[in-house]
Amino acid sequence: MSAYLLPSDILLPDFSAVNGTLWSAIACDQFTGEPDYWQDLDRRVGDAPSTLRLMLPEAFLGEADARVPVVHETMETYYRTLLVRHPNSVIYLERTLSDGRVRRGLVGMIDLEQYDYRPGAKSLIRATEATVTERIPPRLAVRRDALLELPHVMLLIDDPQKTVIEPLAAGTAYMKPAYAFPLTSGSGSVKGWFADAAGFGRASAALERLIAPDRIRTRYGEGTAPLLFAVGDGNHSLAVAKTAYEEIKAAHGESALFHPARYALAEVVNLHDPALTFEPIYRVLSHVDTDDVLKALEAFSFAQHGAAAPQQTRFITAERRGTMHFGHPSAELTVATLQQFLDTYMAEHPEAELDYIHSAKTVEGLSAHPDTVGFLFSGMPKDDLFRTVVQNGALPRKTFSMGAAEDKRFYIECRRIR
Repeated sequence: MSAYLLPSDILLPDFSAVNGTLWSAIACDQFTGEPDYWQDLDRRVGDAPSTLRLMLPEAFLGEADARVPVVHETMETYYRTLLVRHPNSVIYLERTLSDGRVRRGLVGMIDLEQYDYRPGAKSLIRATEATVTERIPPRLAVRRDALLELPHVMLLIDDPQKTVIEPLAAGTAYMKPAYAFPLTSGSGSVKGWFADAAGFGRASAALERLIAPDRIRTRYGEGTAPLLFAVGDGNHSLAVAKTAYEEIKAAHGESALFHPARYALAEVVNLHDPALTFEPIYRVLSHVDTDDVLKALEAFSFAQHGAAAPQQTRFITAERRGTMHFGHPSAELTVATLQQFLDTYMAEHPEAELDYIHSAKTVEGLSAHPDTVGFLFSGMPKDDLFRTVVQNGALPRKTFSMGAAEDKRFYIECRRIR
């Protein structure tokens, strides 16, 4: 059996007694510019058991000192009084998205020894986008000393023949149900089943075949290191898990190889699932002189003398909107060209703040504020992902989002990590 995706002791509440809709909460890195979303969710959850109480929305990272101890205490309480252990389990799930399409996934455990987020990594599990190491320490405060982990990480496999996950769909009548409930309004619903041993065995064998040397050579080119799982969502959360595990290794030596924090729960999704779409992640720059930003961006565009195809980005401020053209960019992707400018501008203007936004509507709203500029642009085709990462390394940070914010992974499953 493959050692690349492992069964785990998965913890779930008894959904005959716990409201699944209130239990589940969207990934912590969503709606970072909209604290009202999280405050409204807090009001709706009230005193009901909820994964909202087991994580720190990144909209409130500045309140970590006060919030993290409460999160850790709630983990202990839920573990003692609420969660039921399902040993040696893998969950096959079907997520109905906001538009009615169904995305299929497989939740299991990965070995962090096989994951590397550093530039130039050749590991079987790799980041698809550049990891901002400065984002790790404040998030590590949540992971460090936590009793439980909750996965919003989504790993992609390059399986155009649909050999790993999709065959499990035919066997749900023979699987034990794990959960089924609607999600927060506008986010669809989810159903999960505990995969049977035979079905998971076939999926594991299919995973092995994806990294067979002949296939890797044919699909990506001679001399390329095999890539099995490309981190599609939650790379910084996985990087935090890796960092926490490395701390344990440093403190405990070889005994850390048997520590539960060596592993991390994640959902595996096929890149070629028709319900999986790639959306751009837009930029909003605030606390700036908008005229100065646009003047500097225009100068930047004229200074480009690369060989990539022409690109353009739309800009929005409270007073004006338009399109900026990059006639001769050096980067292949518009988002990379724009990010080059933004990194330089922010280095020269430390008062500026940059936010990464998944919704064009949200960009419109935020850009109506004074001293704010929003940028909208087209995204990358998803079929280019694996070949690009294998041949050229990780993409610029926040290059793409897998679907709309409402369709991100929700926290449902838990696992003990200490």
